[in-house]
Amino acid sequence: MAAEIDLYYWPTPNGWKISIALEEMALPYKLHLINIGAGDQFAPDFLKIAPNNRMPAIVDPEGPDGAPISLFESGAILQYLARKTGQFGGPTERDRIAVDQWLMWQMGGVGPMAGQAHHFLKYAPAMDPPNDLPYAKDRYRNEVARLYGVLDRQLADNAFVAGDFYSIADMAIWPWAILWEGQQQSLDDKPNLARWLDEVGARPAVQKGKALAAEKRANLEDDRKAQDVLFKRKG
Repeated sequence: MAAEIDLYYWPTPNGWKISIALEEMALPYKLHLINIGAGDQFAPDFLKIAPNNRMPAIVDPEGPDGAPISLFESGAILQYLARKTGQFGGPTERDRIAVDQWLMWQMGGVGPMAGQAHHFLKYAPAMDPPNDLPYAKDRYRNEVARLYGVLDRQLADNAFVAGDFYSIADMAIWPWAILWEGQQQSLDDKPNLARWLDEVGARPAVQKGKALAAEKRANLEDDRKAQDVLFKRKG
């Protein structure tokens, strides 16, 4: 039996990417909760694994050549796990290229833009003092809408993001796109995106991965201490 992978995690979209992947790939793992609202991501032991003080991260005791390896950055972890297992990376080289480009699209586009939309639409107005910035709200709301339009058009001709096969690209994008309401988006004009969200969300491994430590997910609008840790701390 394979050795357990150590998963350093908190129930956020980036965390869900890896819990979903581990469930989809049937890899055993041991959960280590990193409470980002309490500042666990700044602990010295965690920084040895994830020097950018962000979760998720993993330690695989059976890395390349059988030696342990630690990884941070959710996209890099997804690529590593796909290579390790030979699953969900794409069945052909052309497919793997498509998966990589849509994974990079998520890492460079949907993740950062949707994250900023959440911040300026939900969290910044609830801070003390409030930071209600119409320009920032419009900027990120509109950019997320543009990106979801790109995704809807891609899904018009493809069952999944990179083609007719489910992949780590879907695992990366779905956790962010499922939060479309908090990003003040609409699916009324995006039927293909709505279809894909439902189909991916019906997968048992996706449901199990998203449910991991779900009870720990907090309401940042009401948590001043967490706001200070996440939005004001430097270094």
